Amino acid sequence: MDSVGTEKTPEEKREERFEKWLAPPGIEFDSPEAERLYYERLKRLTDAYRLREPDRVPVSLPISNYPAYYAGVNLKTIMYDYDELRRVWKKYLDDFEMDTYTPPSMVPPGKVYDLLDYRGYHFPGRGLPDNAPGYQFVEDEYMMANEYDKLIKNPSDFWMRTYMPRIFGLFEPLKSLQSLTDIWEIPAMYFMPFISPDLQNTLRSIIDIGEELGKWIQVVGQCNLEAMKAGVPSGFSGSLAKAPFDMIGDTLRGTRGIMLDLHRQPDKLLEAIEVITDLSIDSTISTMNASGGVLVIFVLHKGADGFLSNAQFDKFYWPSLRRFILALIDEGIVPVLFAEGSYNDRIERCNEFPKGAVSWMFDRTDMATAKKVLGDKCSISGNVSTSLLTTGTPEEVKEYCRKLIEVCAPGGGYILAGGATIDTGEPENLRAMMEASKEYGVYK
Repeated sequence: MDSVGTEKTPEEKREERFEKWLAPPGIEFDSPEAERLYYERLKRLTDAYRLREPDRVPVSLPISNYPAYYAGVNLKTIMYDYDELRRVWKKYLDDFEMDTYTPPSMVPPGKVYDLLDYRGYHFPGRGLPDNAPGYQFVEDEYMMANEYDKLIKNPSDFWMRTYMPRIFGLFEPLKSLQSLTDIWEIPAMYFMPFISPDLQNTLRSIIDIGEELGKWIQVVGQCNLEAMKAGVPSGFSGSLAKAPFDMIGDTLRGTRGIMLDLHRQPDKLLEAIEVITDLSIDSTISTMNASGGVLVIFVLHKGADGFLSNAQFDKFYWPSLRRFILALIDEGIVPVLFAEGSYNDRIERCNEFPKGAVSWMFDRTDMATAKKVLGDKCSISGNVSTSLLTTGTPEEVKEYCRKLIEVCAPGGGYILAGGATIDTGEPENLRAMMEASKEYGVYK
């Protein structure tokens, strides 16, 4: 509310978030030149998100664990050796020109995942060879087909006593607890399960996890600070989220399970989606308001062309995601929708948000179509393929980027980025992306 009690519009709230992102970060830059470059790069990026023409097309280098392999080590090493984690990201920062910085916040802290006995992913040394460049999701039914009512009735209780014991070996003893709502005036009996050595060990391990996470987050923060001092801003200010359908289809039921539920119990699925949507909206807005962030990235897994029919997309996938997006927009938050696979059959149905309120990242979607359909309302990015970056030549990368810039850059609102991230590949291919923007992406 302002001084006369009028509530701010979503546009005003959004602009406040961008201005906060652009505000001086209160750090000591390495040099006046670094300070100048920091604000120049950040303005370039935020102008693109706000559908303005910056000085040139900003570039987001699509790296995942790439700094480790570029520096001669592997993912397993940096998962456990935080000194190495910091060293390889510093080398990446020193050796590459970039508009925005990608910190190592997506590198899993290995000891934490060991303590959790996490079963949802395979990692190097845990289900994958030591030299594997990434990690893999373990597809399974972590919620059974007959458990929808338990989820719908009390999702927090379901998460604590059913889902968590299945996905984390550490939390198997939680199955012995009663529901928290069973605690009343004589509480001692509720805590009887804590006599169990297994449950006591779980609690001790949680303390160890907290201590280990403290070490990891300190190193990630140091990497961020080094980049900022060198004049490179983070390309991301915000949080991650999932489409409600994907929360159930990825996290709980698995692909096979949710595809069966579409036909066998569609009403239960829709009811559960609504519950997940409400929880996700409340949680995401609370997190974003606490941090003052701007962007929420949605990785849209099961909404791609060919996965669901258009009728299924319109019934099961889009309405809940749309409601989630509109709630964020109302708070001045910019949803960034990462359309994995292709959305050539989807973007016409998804073009219904106010100008400047949403950004789209594309994997394999035709960018000329995306620009034509969305370009006057949404910022767009992506489409430089991982195969091109890992196996192509710098000349091929540069030419592909030139064509993307030619199609997508006019009028502003375009960020040159990958269709997905890479772990390995020729460094000159990443440099070619920067060169393409500087050569072909300058606005007159």
